[in-house]
Amino acid sequence: MNRIIPQKLKKGDEVRIIAPALSLSIISEENREIANQRFKDLGLNLTFGKHVEEYDEFNSSSIESRIEDLHEAFGDKNVKAIFTGIGGFNSNQLLSYIDWDLIKKNPKIFCGFSDIAALQNAIYKKTGLVTYSGPAYASFGELKNFDYTLDYFKKSIFSNETITVNPSKKWSEDKWYEDQDNRHFFENEGYTVISGGVAEGKIIGGNLCTFNLLQGTEFMPSLEDSVLFLEDDYYIQGDFSVEFDRNLQSVIHQPGFEKVKALVIGRFQKSSGLTMEKLKKIIKAKKELDKIPLIANVDFGHTTPMITFPISGKVIISVGDIAEIRIVEH
Repeated sequence: MNRIIPQKLKKGDEVRIIAPALSLSIISEENREIANQRFKDLGLNLTFGKHVEEYDEFNSSSIESRIEDLHEAFGDKNVKAIFTGIGGFNSNQLLSYIDWDLIKKNPKIFCGFSDIAALQNAIYKKTGLVTYSGPAYASFGELKNFDYTLDYFKKSIFSNETITVNPSKKWSEDKWYEDQDNRHFFENEGYTVISGGVAEGKIIGGNLCTFNLLQGTEFMPSLEDSVLFLEDDYYIQGDFSVEFDRNLQSVIHQPGFEKVKALVIGRFQKSSGLTMEKLKKIIKAKKELDKIPLIANVDFGHTTPMITFPISGKVIISVGDIAEIRIVEH
């Protein structure tokens, strides 16, 4: 499939906020004001989907409402980029109702993370459009330690230049949206090298348990010649290492996995209990991973800050004593 790379943003562009998963109503007014100002500082004009405030017992809105906002955003010629309000659990409900021809005929930036991975990978599979795993609208409300996130967002969304991804200096797993003032930051120890080598391929993936929802459907992208970027969120109490292990194994069982070029794993929350030592044991038990470059503790997932990376964009991974990630097409 031919990839479609959307036009980059420039000052004065209109950006539409939609809520394909959780409703925008769960985001506080204080955090929205911070987010709105950040977009304004970038020279971008925000507009919002008609149904973003609606919610039901699942803190979401109807499939019809979410589809209407998605289609309206892609169909509006004035809108140059679409950002999801936040993540959630039910984006995959929309897949059977999306007008894929509408998206293909109106390619534009589509950005978000977590549950939005279902939409991003399906959009690539059905249309060839490059989408972006990166901060959601709500992410722009983070008051402290946002510079790294903002820097890589601008590199991906405003520029075509090759991006060398360097580790952040410090990170956090705080629920910053509940308390912006009392934050705890950890020093970043950098990438964890698990196995070396050099590889080049298209980026596929995002949130692992969400990505796995596409398995066996028409919305699952090919894994051939891919570099998998995978992360998982610790939101259900229990042994997270077991959950991550079986989720990863499920991807390994997919057709075409033998042609995966490399694996890049996002940072886990400390509260998950999945240490790098445990992760290495999980990885080393899987013979299918023996011959590909593999690094972990990269700045994406459910900790902050985060990079922005293109789903189906091209990346070069070089892993020796140190690891280098270069996104060369986005």
